[in-house]
Amino acid sequence: MADAIRAKLASGEWSVGERLPSRAQLAQELQVGDNVVRRAQERLIIEGLLEGRAGSGTYVRRPRERLRMVRSRHRERRGGSPFRADMKEQGRTGSWESRSTARAPAPANIAERLAIAPGDLTVHTRYEFLGDGQPVQLSQSWEPMAITDGTPVVLPEMGPFAGAGVVERMRTIGVIIETAVEIPRPSRATQEQAKLLGISVGDMVMEIERTYYDTDGRPVETADITVPDIRWEIAYEIPVEQP
Repeated sequence: MADAIRAKLASGEWSVGERLPSRAQLAQELQVGDNVVRRAQERLIIEGLLEGRAGSGTYVRRPRERLRMVRSRHRERRGGSPFRADMKEQGRTGSWESRSTARAPAPANIAERLAIAPGDLTVHTRYEFLGDGQPVQLSQSWEPMAITDGTPVVLPEMGPFAGAGVVERMRTIGVIIETAVEIPRPSRATQEQAKLLGISVGDMVMEIERTYYDTDGRPVETADITVPDIRWEIAYEIPVEQP
């Protein structure tokens, strides 16, 4: 059933922004039940071909520009905020909103990533990153307070080094970050993520689990980064050493 509606969309039977016939009409035309049409429409909403509008119906979704976000060693060497530099390369102004909670006990999965005990104290920060005022990505970050407590960088977005980025902030207290490990995983947008990113519930997102390690191999920060797949594709730049 989803294939039948997808074929109609591909043929241009309905134009972008046009409201689809009611489920009852589609069910009659395609000789299936209303529930079959409903499930097919839900599938195509998840795929980003349709959008549902409360109290109005289902519409053909306008294609959105999909840009490339490059993750590379270069982005960590530019100094300052990597995100702001990323947006500058796109011709956009990067900014963000954040909320930090100090003395937040580490959940078990975060404690494992930071090589600390569950319940050990961290600074937990939630970010909403914007490009020209539009949502680009979300992030949740955890830093062990055993590393930053009593220093000027204990709160990432306050103090003299606010907004400098993890690598630069840690360097000011003598912690040299040598390696970043990222694990990307495809996922579906939750209701909260969809609201913050301006996408639909169930839209594809890329979840990136990132952890920074210092020169001793100690994890000093870990984060969950959420990027809307409908707007951004993730590319990894891997340097090749020359003989």
